[in-house]
Amino acid sequence: MAELDENGLSKGARTRLLIGVLFVSVNLRPALSSIGPLIDKIRLELLLSDTLLGLLTTLPLLAFGVVSTMTPLFTKRFGIGNTLLGALILLVAGLVIRSAGGVFTLYLGTIILGVAIAFGNVLIPALIKRNFPHKAGFVTSLYSGIMSLGAAFAAGLSVPLSVEMNLGWRGSLSAWAILAIIAAFIWLPSIKRIKRLPPNRSFKVAMKKLSGSLLVWRMAFYMGLQSAAFYVILAWLPAILIDRGFDAAYAGWMLSLSQGTGILGAIVIPIWAGSRKDQRLVIASLVAMELIALLGLLFLATGMVVLWVGLLGLVLGGTFGLALLLIVLRSNDAETAAELSGIVQSIGYIIAAGGPFTVGVIYDLTQEWNYTLIFLILVALIKLITGIDVGRDRKV
Repeated sequence: MAELDENGLSKGARTRLLIGVLFVSVNLRPALSSIGPLIDKIRLELLLSDTLLGLLTTLPLLAFGVVSTMTPLFTKRFGIGNTLLGALILLVAGLVIRSAGGVFTLYLGTIILGVAIAFGNVLIPALIKRNFPHKAGFVTSLYSGIMSLGAAFAAGLSVPLSVEMNLGWRGSLSAWAILAIIAAFIWLPSIKRIKRLPPNRSFKVAMKKLSGSLLVWRMAFYMGLQSAAFYVILAWLPAILIDRGFDAAYAGWMLSLSQGTGILGAIVIPIWAGSRKDQRLVIASLVAMELIALLGLLFLATGMVVLWVGLLGLVLGGTFGLALLLIVLRSNDAETAAELSGIVQSIGYIIAAGGPFTVGVIYDLTQEWNYTLIFLILVALIKLITGIDVGRDRKV
């Protein structure tokens, strides 16, 4: 008879659950990373300003901020498995609605898919804490790596789907609904593998205790600052490169490169950080590399764009994986992990939401992209100050 773990699962069942988790994870970025390379096409057809186009990235982040804290309410009632299935269905709806009509449906669908992704963002770390506690670093690296893989493919294929496949920007953006439908069918059997446990405390009590912790707030700021940097690059890197004379297809592939090297960072960094009790060295090293990459882009030399974009992607992917791992490492149990993930990501994404929108406003006012890179350098320095304390070995 197969040996069962503390959740009543055999090794084979855990492996199948992990596969389900990874299929959910690969859907958490394409809806967002596919927008950047198509910004110019959307602008031309719908006559939107850069400030309004920035909202296409900002609105999902606001949805993350609003929904993340409330996610434990759904899991306490419906369970993690059913909540994730509902999130995938909602994601399909958001992707289709976003591409179905004019300006109203563009933003409505964007909000809906943001709500869907928020559930996945919060619940996957909780699942890792519960079902893979002794391999948290390794499983987090797989999870964040597969997310970056999905982002890379979406960023790189957006323009080819739109132009070479003659789908237009609408067809290109809605095509990712197919991936979400596949993930929903693969996730279905996983629901029965996740045992539902009675909550140890109410949602209100949990939020009151967590919101009173200084460590929680610092984790939230670290999450917010790293997300702000990531989503600014996701939304505006193609526009920055196009402004400097590169064509749209090349700019899209550079965004894809940043997501591709992000896969390496998302895999390697959580494993490195998970092998250490203290993560301060990891945090400082990532910020140092980020500053080098941003300065390289600021003083861009001919032929060096691939190096700086690749390095920046590596760092941002690694920092995201590290931020998720810190939620797992600073929690004592799965219930705490879900609650901590909710409040950290809620506050963090509200902070991050200001990033792409602020950059859109800055460019509308100045018509100069160098100010965006200076803004990201300041964000990196503040992230270092916040992250050093978060890296210490302790529990919430």
